[in-house]
Amino acid sequence: MVARTAVIGVGGWGKNHARVLAELGSLAAVCDANPARANEIAGKHRAKAYSSVDDMLASEKLDGCLVCTPTRTHSAVAKKVMEKGLHAFVEKPLAFSSQECEEMSLLAKRKSVILTAGYIERFNPAVSETKKLMEEKKYGEPLMIEFHRENRASLSVKDVGIIFDSSVHDIDTAMFLFDAKPHVVFARAGKHVHAFEDYATIMLGFASQKVAVIASNWLTPKKVRTFSAVCTEGIISGDFITQETRIDHAGETLVPRRPFQEPLTLELKNFIESIEGRAKPVVDASSATDVTRVAEAALLSSETGSPIYLDLK
Repeated sequence: MVARTAVIGVGGWGKNHARVLAELGSLAAVCDANPARANEIAGKHRAKAYSSVDDMLASEKLDGCLVCTPTRTHSAVAKKVMEKGLHAFVEKPLAFSSQECEEMSLLAKRKSVILTAGYIERFNPAVSETKKLMEEKKYGEPLMIEFHRENRASLSVKDVGIIFDSSVHDIDTAMFLFDAKPHVVFARAGKHVHAFEDYATIMLGFASQKVAVIASNWLTPKKVRTFSAVCTEGIISGDFITQETRIDHAGETLVPRRPFQEPLTLELKNFIESIEGRAKPVVDASSATDVTRVAEAALLSSETGSPIYLDLK
């Protein structure tokens, strides 16, 4: 039997989770504060529709839930799920504060349930290939990674700025690729047309003078999702959207070919298989909490103009 799951919040990215879970034969129910939206998505995928989380949790026999609600509600909703003894997948970030993340992690341990977060780029084939090349040091020692994540703001994001909505993806990817945690964070951010910061540049300093630079904005008309890893003997560049990687080394350019894979499908397969005991979550609660800590430091740095030093265990 495939694990029975539900999606809470299907207004933005959550509707894509519902689609993929239905394709995987796992979707049992959807819940959204907007009953019309819940009915629409549920109808598409032959699932039950609810407008109350409490009603859904009381009525359905589930194995796990996906929390795709606004960022500042993640903690409260995920706690309801885990209190019922259900596994929880929380869209990025795990929570808006590291204190909430820690409370969620403790509850997950107490209830012996999985708690994971939606850092989808770990499942992107371009990132997987780059990770392998960096670990093998095929093109020398990795020194610097630069990220660009740009496009017009999503109208569904209203409770946080670009750092917690978009930059967190690249914070997580930087730590994943370097297999390390930053000890210093410096950021500059500003507001142009939104209530929260809508552009930001973040620098993460790692041991051995390694660095990641993350540039994000909600102002560029064209959607951009790229990264570049500078190594001592070459540069590995990647595109999150096309999944293409390019390697510039010794005067030549290599472009490996591979089949396109939907990262969301790979991500949700991992969650389902983890529930069923056939896999382990690729993103654990501890690493997701560290991303929130770094994002908090970036916001503080942008407000104070000073670098923020961290001691992440």
